[in-house]
Amino acid sequence: MSVLVVIPARYASTRFPGKPLAMLGGQSIIGWVWNAASHVACVDRVVVATDDERIYTHVNQLAGKEAAMMTSPDHNSGTDRCGEVQKRLADKGELYDIVINLQGDEPFVQASQIKSLVDSIESGKADIATLRTPIGSSEELFSPNNVKVVCDNFGKALYFSRQPIPYCRGIEPEKWIDKTAYYKHVGVYAFRSAVLADLCCLQHSVLEESERLEQLRWLAAGYCIAVCDTEHANIGIDTPDDLAAAERYLAEIK
Repeated sequence: MSVLVVIPARYASTRFPGKPLAMLGGQSIIGWVWNAASHVACVDRVVVATDDERIYTHVNQLAGKEAAMMTSPDHNSGTDRCGEVQKRLADKGELYDIVINLQGDEPFVQASQIKSLVDSIESGKADIATLRTPIGSSEELFSPNNVKVVCDNFGKALYFSRQPIPYCRGIEPEKWIDKTAYYKHVGVYAFRSAVLADLCCLQHSVLEESERLEQLRWLAAGYCIAVCDTEHANIGIDTPDDLAAAERYLAEIK
């Protein structure tokens, strides 16, 4: 099956303006993500989807013409931006079976993670695939910035929440981490192409509005989300402090 990776990248981040162009280890953050995706064997094409001329120019200079695409500034999510790229390519006769949504602030994404998502879609058992990784501390568990996921016995998502799930009845909250396995959602997605086109037309749901998690819109609409395990807790960069942590991580692995 043919695979398209779309990397949504915005300049106007509230917590870190210009984040995709910030330098990490001598290379832009968006450059890191592009290189990681373009070296995955099962990936046929990588496109950075942006609404900013600076990012567009930088990526095309870095990776060649048509490595980036200017998209509408009115999109509410990276998924919508992916959908625009998919449609515009399809209108030119460039068709893909699977579309990966890889955020532009995930410089250390692993090839194995993308491969596991592709394998999950190719198996025919899910409309959408994403990742989870074990949570190892109460601090991680109770942070609303870490989205938690629970699955059924077949690895399909039941629910995503900013709250710790499941709830441990009769146990002090500080002991929950020792009583059951908790998993953090890693926000990389794979979609069947036809499914992605449909998702971009869905109305927002009550659950989504409550938690501010778009994947709850998909669950509410009845879509099946396969959740693949990964041991790599990707370092997403949302703030300048996160960038400093990524620099320290690079120093440690050299």
